[in-house]
Amino acid sequence: MGTIIIKNIRVYAYHGCLLEEGKIGSDYRIDLSVKANLKKSSLTDDLHDTVDYVHLNRIVKEEMAIRTKLLETVANKIIDRTLSELPLVEKVNVKVSKLNPPIGGNVAMVTIEMERER
Repeated sequence: MGTIIIKNIRVYAYHGCLLEEGKIGSDYRIDLSVKANLKKSSLTDDLHDTVDYVHLNRIVKEEMAIRTKLLETVANKIIDRTLSELPLVEKVNVKVSKLNPPIGGNVAMVTIEMERER
């Protein structure tokens, strides 16, 4: 078993419960890690035998582009697609962070973290 980690995927998106968040948008940071059997790819040196992190990044960007009220919802959609589209993945962990959230204080970010296994 091995782990592929993509840290600090940056996107501008329109998530949130407030009407203004849907119009103005905000900066987000996503950290994604997946566990998979990487033994075969380490021997074959073939992209088809591993989890393509370009595919992982595409899933994150596409799901972040679809407005949701809650970060939990978009995180769950990222997990669903990852497990559905990448059969080698055994476990997914995703952290979705809203940078400078509008919560009435000096807060760098709010993060939700979700994880699921096959």
